[in-house]
Amino acid sequence: MRLCFLVEEHYRHDGMPNEVIGQLTAWGHRVDVLRPGGSLLRMTEVVAEGAHDAWVLKTVSGGPGLTLLEAAAATGLTTVNDARSIRGVRDKALAAAIGRGRGLPLPPTYAVARPELLREIPAAEYPLVVKPADGSSGRAVHLVSSPGRLETLLPVLAGEGMLIAQPYVPNSGTDIKVYAVGGELFATERCSPLHPDPSVRERRVPLSSEVAAIAAQVGAVYGLDLYGVDVLLGPDGPVVVDVNDFPSFRQVPDAAARVARAVLGLARAGGGPATAAPVPAVAPVAQAPAAATTMAAAPVSLPLSIPAQSSPAQISAAAGDTV
Repeated sequence: MRLCFLVEEHYRHDGMPNEVIGQLTAWGHRVDVLRPGGSLLRMTEVVAEGAHDAWVLKTVSGGPGLTLLEAAAATGLTTVNDARSIRGVRDKALAAAIGRGRGLPLPPTYAVARPELLREIPAAEYPLVVKPADGSSGRAVHLVSSPGRLETLLPVLAGEGMLIAQPYVPNSGTDIKVYAVGGELFATERCSPLHPDPSVRERRVPLSSEVAAIAAQVGAVYGLDLYGVDVLLGPDGPVVVDVNDFPSFRQVPDAAARVARAVLGLARAGGGPATAAPVPAVAPVAQAPAAATTMAAAPVSLPLSIPAQSSPAQISAAAGDTV
C-alpha cells in the first residue's frame, strides 16, 4: 500500500508517528510524509493525483493539516481517522455539544469568543476549568477558583481565541487515559495537568467495565477508530474531560505495530467512521495497589467494525522509502 502521513513540525521527532511510519516501511509499504506546517501547499494539486490508499493525520490542533486532510476526503480519498470525526473532537465546544447530546458523561460546558464573557458564569459554578477550544496536550488549562481569580487571568486568556469553561470535577489528582486501537482498549493512569506532581509516573492500570463502556461509546458517538479518552473518576462516577484523535498511545504494548496494523485495516476498508457497536461486556477488575509502578492488565476487546488485520508476513505491497 501507499500511504501519506501528514505530520506537523511539533511531532517531527516524536516516536508517534515516526515509529509507525518505520514499521509500515519495514513491512514493505510506501509511506510519504508531508509536513503541512512547513511546506508550500499547492492545494489545487496536492490531493488531485489520488496516488495514496489512505491519508493519516498527526498534527497539532488548529494546524493546517486538518484542512489538507479534509481536502483529501472531499475528493473521495480515504482518511484515518475520518476527517469529519476529527473536526468533531478537535473543537472542544463542538465536542461537548455532540457528546452531551448523545448521552456521554461530559461536564456542562460554556463557550465564549472573548474571555471577559466568562464573567457571566454564575458564581455557584466555581471552581471552573478554563481552556482553549482548540487546545491539546494540556496547553493553557487553568483551574479558576473564583470570579476574582478569573479577573486576574483575563489578560492571560486574551490571546487564546475561543474558550470553554466547565465546572471542576473533584478528583484524586490523576486522570485515566484510555487508548483505542485495532478494536482494543488500554488504560493508563497519569497526573492531571491541573495537579502536576513529578513523582506521579504514567502507568498501565486495569480497566473497569464502567470506564470501558464509556470509552467504547466515545468511539461510536464521534465516529473515531484510533483515539484516546481522558476520564476523571468524580464523586458521581466517571466523567469524560477530553477526546483526542491519534494520541500518543503511551504505555500501549507494541504500540507502533498495533497502530500500523489498524491503519492498514482502515485503509483497506476505505476508512469512514466507526459504526455504533454494542458496549463491550468486561468483568470488573480489582483496583491496582497504590505502590504499583506497572500493571500487566489485559486489553479490552472493542467490537468496532474493523476487518481482521493481516500479519506482517501476509502484507504484500510495493516497497518504498519514507520521505
